[in-house]
Amino acid sequence: MSMTISYEVGNKLYLNITNRCPCSCEFCIRNNGDNAYGSEPLWLEREPEIDEIIDNLKQRDLQKYEEIVFCGFGEPCERIDDIVSVCRYLKSAGAPKIRLNTNGLSDLINERKTAHLLKDAVDIVSISLNTSSAEEYDKLCHPKFGKLSFEAILEFASDVKNYVPQVIFSLVDVIPQEQIEQCKAIAQRLSIPLRIRKYDS
Repeated sequence: MSMTISYEVGNKLYLNITNRCPCSCEFCIRNNGDNAYGSEPLWLEREPEIDEIIDNLKQRDLQKYEEIVFCGFGEPCERIDDIVSVCRYLKSAGAPKIRLNTNGLSDLINERKTAHLLKDAVDIVSISLNTSSAEEYDKLCHPKFGKLSFEAILEFASDVKNYVPQVIFSLVDVIPQEQIEQCKAIAQRLSIPLRIRKYDS
């Protein structure tokens, strides 16, 4: 176990603040090893305190990065309030764009509406749509919330558009083309761009 709180991928800095996640996606990068894109191991011996995250960030030249991204070996919104606190520091330190990569289940995780918390905290929210229906999402991502999950993702996506300048959907190309087309239709209906990513095995 390690304490890799931040890691670089190209000209971006990624933050790994939790290993908790309510899903167990078939294609999850955690199934393939202990790291991501050449990072140190991302399994945490424990969750870092906010002060530890900020101390780690103070060792970085934040202004050299194109983007700071909350994305590690867990769902960042398991720590939604801590994200906001860290973003407050990042903004004060002159950080560039801040992006949150999320599965969109924050409201179910936190048992309350959470999109408004991201106002003035992050610049971009990327939400993993992954598939086109509650049934398929349940089969592919195995969320602990069951079939409630898919509609919760769409609702969170609609909500967060009111508070964050840029919202995008993403999916990994592990699903049939028919489902990809259905995802495109969902994204179009919600007026949210869709990014299709290659599966990185």
